[in-house]
Amino acid sequence: MISYNIIAGDTLSKVFQRIPGVDPENLFVGRHFIIVLSTVTFTLPLSLYRDIGKLGKISFISTVLTALILGIVITRVVSLGPYIPKTEDAWVFAKPNAIQAVGVMSFAFICHHNSFLVYSSLEEPTVAKWSRIIHISIVVSMFICVLFATCGYLTFTGFTQGDLFENYCRSDDLVTFGRFCYGVTVLLTYPMECFVTREVIANVFFGGNLSSVFHVVITVVIITIATLVSLLIDCLGIVLELNGVLCAAPLIFIIPSACYLKLSEEPRTHTDKILSCVMLPMGAVVMVFGFVMAITNPQDCTHGQEMFYCFPDNFSLTNISDSHFQLTTQLPTLNISIFQ
Repeated sequence: MISYNIIAGDTLSKVFQRIPGVDPENLFVGRHFIIVLSTVTFTLPLSLYRDIGKLGKISFISTVLTALILGIVITRVVSLGPYIPKTEDAWVFAKPNAIQAVGVMSFAFICHHNSFLVYSSLEEPTVAKWSRIIHISIVVSMFICVLFATCGYLTFTGFTQGDLFENYCRSDDLVTFGRFCYGVTVLLTYPMECFVTREVIANVFFGGNLSSVFHVVITVVIITIATLVSLLIDCLGIVLELNGVLCAAPLIFIIPSACYLKLSEEPRTHTDKILSCVMLPMGAVVMVFGFVMAITNPQDCTHGQEMFYCFPDNFSLTNISDSHFQLTTQLPTLNISIFQ
């Protein structure tokens, strides 16, 4: 929920700042105001639903917008990529901080926490139907994530930010439309996370049942806490990394494997048990080392800053401060018209 708030604030604020006649320094187009406004007008009302099934049409809209965003990112590989200098060792497969990347990727695929709610929302909840839905969903999600990652990295290589839209220039009208779609997608996805949080609180402290009053109160408290934290943090990268190593790794690798090993009556040589024995320690390594690296080696965050290649002047890049950015490249003149 915190991550979604940060994304919405960053992306939508840039969209509104592009409106002709609007002062970018105006308080009402800043990320803090956008986060509060979107919370009050969109995410809170949607999160007050009791039945997660009512979010079905909203999720479909979010899926369509995701396809549009993907099309924009693919388009910019061709139109923008050749103008962006490639960083040194850009095609090295893995570096020491790859563990942090595993945490972020795990966060992208975490759906375990809302599985029970989604399963119960099916018209005919059967294991066979659920298995078919979840496998198709994961495969499609993987395809989309691979395309986003590949296209984004092909365009910006080592300059790629935790929030890919931070890499694009504010003068890019097509990407501005993509930012708007992205912000809306995030706002429409947010309520599902609130449903899960509220459900857990209801089960642990209220026996699974909430009166209408407590339903509203707990929802407001959850969203208020998430909003306050997101107002204090403006760098998405560190949030995704910590979410990945502290939440996604246990939920994806550790807890399911441990539960299966404890409850399954299959022999030790069974394929599923062998996979569980591999996944559990792998998740523990990602969790421990990922957390340590996220704290001791945080990734750069250029929130709110225009990247160097967005300026239309000729200049050379020589010995950029970070060693992995050291290169000597003459950047062609970038006519702002290429972003229109």
